[in-house]
Amino acid sequence: MIVDHRRLGRELDIFDTDPLIGAGLPFWLPAGAAARYEVESYLRELERRAGYQHVYSPVLGKRQMYELSGHWRNFADDMFPPMAVGGGDSDDALVLRPSLCPHHALIFKARQRSYRELPVRIAELGGMYRAERSGVLGGLSRVRAIWLNDAHAFCSLAQVGEEVAEVLDLIGQAHAALGLRVSSYRLSLRGSGGKYAGDDDVWAQAERLLREALDDAGVPYAAARGEAAFYGPKIDVQIADPAGRESTLSTIQIDFHQPERFGLAYLDASGDRARPVMVHRSLVGSMERLFATLLEAHAGVFAVWYSPVQISVLPVGAGQHKGAAGFAREAIAAGLRAQVDHDGSIGARVRDAARRKIPYVAVIGPREEGDGLVALRLRDGRRLAGMPYAQAVALIKAVAAERSHDLLPAEQTDACAAPLD
Repeated sequence: MIVDHRRLGRELDIFDTDPLIGAGLPFWLPAGAAARYEVESYLRELERRAGYQHVYSPVLGKRQMYELSGHWRNFADDMFPPMAVGGGDSDDALVLRPSLCPHHALIFKARQRSYRELPVRIAELGGMYRAERSGVLGGLSRVRAIWLNDAHAFCSLAQVGEEVAEVLDLIGQAHAALGLRVSSYRLSLRGSGGKYAGDDDVWAQAERLLREALDDAGVPYAAARGEAAFYGPKIDVQIADPAGRESTLSTIQIDFHQPERFGLAYLDASGDRARPVMVHRSLVGSMERLFATLLEAHAGVFAVWYSPVQISVLPVGAGQHKGAAGFAREAIAAGLRAQVDHDGSIGARVRDAARRKIPYVAVIGPREEGDGLVALRLRDGRRLAGMPYAQAVALIKAVAAERSHDLLPAEQTDACAAPLD
């Protein structure tokens, strides 16, 4: 059965919409926000370890900046109109940004750079806005307000190949942690028409660098004319949905255009000014499209580490409320996401946890309460013998830390597999 993320996302309280907010402007509910926070935190840490420096930049910029970058000429139809501020001078008109790269170019330019610093890797999980037509909007996959996992590496020409190779490796790590599989790689090249910035030699050089990086990585790919960004060719990492339809989740782009337009430079080994190459990359694309993909790829069954609620704590009766609250506090103090559910029969509450696709149900009955134990029931039907609170918390923390897609630590995967009652 093909899963529609729009239906499932609402059933699982991941996101919703309201006409008073507007089409293409979904809001994230607490469950979705919790899952998104975990994924964002993982991505920031992955990037930090890879040498990225995180920044914050405004979602607004002067129209002049986008004229300089080329976005206004090539992308104006997809941008919201300028907003007059102050006295209404057109030079001060502000625009909701359609991308983060001009801001990052100016962050690089904010101080003098040396060749010894390169590559300078600037990352941001930042907001941007696209004036999409109402007819193409849908759920999380096509929206007007976008939060993008974005980064730009400023490097020398000699460093481009290695930089692209490292990004391909990071994309592989992120996809593995999220349980995603690449369906294909596409080398998106310039097509005909006048929307592309730069001369033929620059485009040929950028294309050659990307081909060499893909060949060196041993990655099979197909070339696609007309799919490049206006400023340079790119690698599009494609993911297939359950129906086999492909979409782009991750990208790597080479840009000679914006470093020239913004006058970016660093001091080379001779003390002369040299122009850096700008490598754009996104490991998983936007949070909106990513979660649309995750919902459909996993039918809402998220891995433990980013499940909105990891443990549903179920006291069998009123006499176990205190023990259930104590276990939940211990789990929350350890960094896990736990909720106590008191309402309804135990069977109904177990079924509700299954509907919400919660990885663990922690049942505390009179026997467990008396012995200070908790009985874990796993989402896949396995159940474990009663264990002390600390042991149960440690088990779940170990699974979350592994970022695996099983429900038990690697050394315990042969545990009891009795069915749920």
